[in-house]
Amino acid sequence: MAEEELSEENQGEQEEVSIDGIDVLRTHELIDSHYSGTLDDLKNGSSKVSLMTNDDMRADSLGLVHGGFIFSAADFAAMAAVNDPNVVLSAATTNFLAPVRSGDEVVFKAKVRHKDGRKREVDVVGMVLDIKVFEGLFKTVVLDKHVLKLDLMNASKTS
Repeated sequence: MAEEELSEENQGEQEEVSIDGIDVLRTHELIDSHYSGTLDDLKNGSSKVSLMTNDDMRADSLGLVHGGFIFSAADFAAMAAVNDPNVVLSAATTNFLAPVRSGDEVVFKAKVRHKDGRKREVDVVGMVLDIKVFEGLFKTVVLDKHVLKLDLMNASKTS
């Protein structure tokens, strides 16, 4: 079945579409997998993202990977688990539990644990082999339209 282009008005209301039982990614579709990971699995309310770390991510001469890359992949996993084109991150509580070295593959599993109206809370765990290196709680909000289409800069101004 071919997917139809959706109008701006009904993008937020589109039904989940799947191909061979796997949901189609509807958010962050242009993210650079080199730096933020590759989507390996996507199901209703959960996702799996793998980040193959490399020398571009090193923070020092010993090969320690900068935490920003770990956070980026975890955030991508959380956004994919929510899987709405208008999802934005509102807060995150994270724990970096063990160092990641250049050349390590970090696998992130995300699951929506709470849904309240437009708000979603997503648990994310990152593993290198059997070692938990990251855990976080990502709080997100699903907006009516894309955040860059909101007039946030003028919202607080009065005439």
